[in-house]
Amino acid sequence: MNDSAADGVSQRNPKSEKLDLKTKLAYGAGDLGPAITANISVFYLLIFFTSVAGIPAGLAGTILMIGKIWDGVNDPLVGFLTDKTKSRRWGRRLPWMFYGAIPFGIFFFLQWTVPQFSANQSENIWPLFWYYVAIGILSQSFYTVVNLPYTAMTPELTQDYDERTSLNSYRFTFSIGGSILSLILALIIFIKIADRQQAYLVLAAVCTVISILGLYWCVFGVRDRILAFEAKRILAEEPASLPFGEQLKIVFSNRPFLFVIGIYLFSWLGVQITASIIPYFVVNCMGLKESDVPTVLIAVQATALLMLFVWGELSKKVGKKVVYFLGMSLWIIAAAGLFFLQPGQIVLMYVMAVMAGIGVSTAYLIPWSMMPDVIELDELQTGQRREGIFYGFMVLLQKFGLAFGLFLVGNALQVSGFKESVAGSPLPIQPESALFAIRIAVGPIPTVCLLCGLVLTYFYPITREMHAEIMLKLKERQDKRGS
Repeated sequence: MNDSAADGVSQRNPKSEKLDLKTKLAYGAGDLGPAITANISVFYLLIFFTSVAGIPAGLAGTILMIGKIWDGVNDPLVGFLTDKTKSRRWGRRLPWMFYGAIPFGIFFFLQWTVPQFSANQSENIWPLFWYYVAIGILSQSFYTVVNLPYTAMTPELTQDYDERTSLNSYRFTFSIGGSILSLILALIIFIKIADRQQAYLVLAAVCTVISILGLYWCVFGVRDRILAFEAKRILAEEPASLPFGEQLKIVFSNRPFLFVIGIYLFSWLGVQITASIIPYFVVNCMGLKESDVPTVLIAVQATALLMLFVWGELSKKVGKKVVYFLGMSLWIIAAAGLFFLQPGQIVLMYVMAVMAGIGVSTAYLIPWSMMPDVIELDELQTGQRREGIFYGFMVLLQKFGLAFGLFLVGNALQVSGFKESVAGSPLPIQPESALFAIRIAVGPIPTVCLLCGLVLTYFYPITREMHAEIMLKLKERQDKRGS
C-alpha cells in the first residue's frame, strides 16, 4: 500500500466524518443494559443456581449451556432480519432495540426468581431446571433482539479507521462502567440484605430499570446519524440481496473474518470462564466472604475501564496487534499467579486482579475494532453492506464456545465433588478435589484460551495500510456510481 492511497483516504475523511461527543455517549449507553445484565449473569448466575436455588452444579452448567446455544442460534437469524428491515422512521437496526428493550428487562428479572413447585427440595429440582431453561431461552432471545442490532451499528456510524477505535472506547467505557456499577450495587445490596434470595431479586430489579433506560438513550441519541447513513446507503443502489445460503458461503470465505471470530472466541472464552469461577475462588479457595466477591471483581473491571482509552490511544501509534499482545501477556501472568495463590495472600490477589483487568480491556476493545474492517472488505468484494449477518455469526460462534465452556465448568465442579447449598442454609465446606478444580478453571484453562487468541492475532491480515486501500477503492466505486 503506497502513501498516496492512504492520503486519498484521509482526504475523504473530513471533520464531518467525525462523531460528536453527544453521539458517542448515546452510542456507548446502548451497551450499558446488555453489559450490566450480562455481567451479573456471568459473575452470579451459576453461583445463584447452586447456592440459592439449590440446583446441582452439573445441571446449572447445562442450563447456562442451553441458553447460550440458543442465544447463538438466533444471532444469525436476527442479524439477517435486521439487514432486511426497512423503516423510514428508525432505519434497519433501531426498531429492534426500541420494541425489544422492555421484554429484555422483564425476562432478565425473571431469571432471579425461585418459584416453589414442591415443598420437597429434591422434587423441586427438575421443575426448577425446566423453568430456568425456558426463562433463559426467552431472556437470551430478547438479549439478541436488542444487542445484535446495536453492535452492527458501529460501521454505520463512522467509516473512519481510528474513529471506530474511539467509538468502541466509548462503548466499552459504558460497558465496563456498567459492569462496575452492577458490582457496586451488588456489594451494597449484599451488605444491606442478609437474605441471599431477596438480595438477588433486588439487584435484578435495579439492573433491569437501568438497562431499559440505557437502551432508549441510545435509540434516540444516534437516530439522526443512523438515518443519514441509511439515506446514503439507499442512494448507493446496492445490488440485489443474495439468498441467505449464498450469504453464509461468502461470510465464511472471508478469511479475515475467520481470524476475528477466532480471536474473539478465545478472548471471551477466557473472560467467561474466569468470571464464572472467580466467586467460587474468592469464597472457597481464598476463604473470604460472599460480600468480598464484588470488591475483587471491581478491581478487575475498574482497571479494564481505566485502560480502555490508554489502549485506544496506543493502538493509533503501534497498531491493534501490539496492543492485544501486551494486554494478553499481562493477563496470562495474572492467571498463573491466581492458580498458586493461598489463603491470606489478599494483597497479591488484588495485584493479580489488576493485571488481569489490563488484559480484559484489550479483549473488549480489539476484536470489536477489527470487525468493521472485515465488513468493508466484504463490501468491496460483493458490493453489499451486511453488518447484521457478519455480527450475527461472530456472536453465534462465540456463544457456542462460551456455552461449552460453562457446561464444562459446571460439570467439572460436580464431578470434583462440589457441594451445592440452598437459600437460608450456611455454605458447605468443599472437598480438596473441588478446590483444585476451581484453581484449574481460574488459571490454566483461561491461559490456553488466551494463547490461542495470540496466535490468531499474529496472523490477522488486515493492517492500517490495507484498510486504507480498501476504503480508497470503495470511494472510487462510489464516485463512479455518482458520476
